[in-house]
Amino acid sequence: MTILQAIILGIVQGITELLPISSSAHLNLIPWIFNWTSSPDFEAAFEAFDVALHAGTLLAIVIFFFKDWINLIISGFNQVVKKKKTKEGAMFWYLVLATIPGGIIGFILDYFAEDYLSKPLIIAVALIVMGIILYLVDKNCKSETEYENMTLKQTFLIGLSQCLAFIPGVSRSGITMTTGRLMGVKRESAAKYSFMLSAPIVFAATVYKLKDFVFSLPFVIGVLTSFIVGIFVIKFLLNYLKKGSFKGFAIYRVIVGIIVIGIYLIR
Repeated sequence: MTILQAIILGIVQGITELLPISSSAHLNLIPWIFNWTSSPDFEAAFEAFDVALHAGTLLAIVIFFFKDWINLIISGFNQVVKKKKTKEGAMFWYLVLATIPGGIIGFILDYFAEDYLSKPLIIAVALIVMGIILYLVDKNCKSETEYENMTLKQTFLIGLSQCLAFIPGVSRSGITMTTGRLMGVKRESAAKYSFMLSAPIVFAATVYKLKDFVFSLPFVIGVLTSFIVGIFVIKFLLNYLKKGSFKGFAIYRVIVGIIVIGIYLIR
C-alpha cells in the first residue's frame, strides 16, 4: 500500500465513518473503482488497515468527547459502588447494555457473511435502500428526546440495530441515527449517542486485530489522517444537525448507489 492510497483511505474513513453514509461501503468501493484490488500486496494489507483506520476515528471520538467519557465512567462507577444515581451514571450502563447484543450478533453475522455481502451491487442496493429509509424516518418522526434524557428502551434498541451494520452500505452510524430518529430522539442527540455507542465495538475490533497490524509509514499516516479528519467531521455534524436534517446524506447515498450500479454495468 502506498502513502497516497493510505491518505485517500484515511480521508474517506474520517468522513464516512462519522456521517451516515457507510464507511464500509466506501472503503470497499474506492479500491474497486481505482482497481487497487488487483495488487496482491494491497489486498494483504487492507483488512488490518481497515480496522486501524477505524481506530483513528475512535481516537477522534474519545478526544472530542473526553470530558463526557470521564463523567460517564466516574458516574457509572459511583452508581454501582456508592449507589449514587445520576443521568450520566445511567447513560454509562445504557451504553454497556446497548453494546452487548449488537456487538455479539454483528460479529457473528459479519464473520459468516462478509465475503458474500462485500459485492458492489449489494453495497449499491444497501446504500440506496438505507438512504430512502433514513430520509423517510427523519422527515416524519418527531424530535422530542435530548441525549441526556434517553431511556433504556431507546438506547438498547439503537444498540441492537448495530447488528445490521455488518452489511456494507447500511452504515453503523446510519442505522443507529435512523433508529434514534424513529424513536423520537433529536437529530443532534441521535448523532452524539451514535458516536459514543461506536467506541466500545471499534475498540474491541482494534484489540482483536492488533496482532495483524503492520506499523509502516503508510499505516501511521492513514490512521493519523482518519483521526484528524474525524475530529472536524464530528464538530461539523453536531453543529449542522442543530438546524439541518439528514436529507442531504440520504440523497448522497442514493446518488452513489446509482453511480456504482452504472459503473458495474459498464464494466
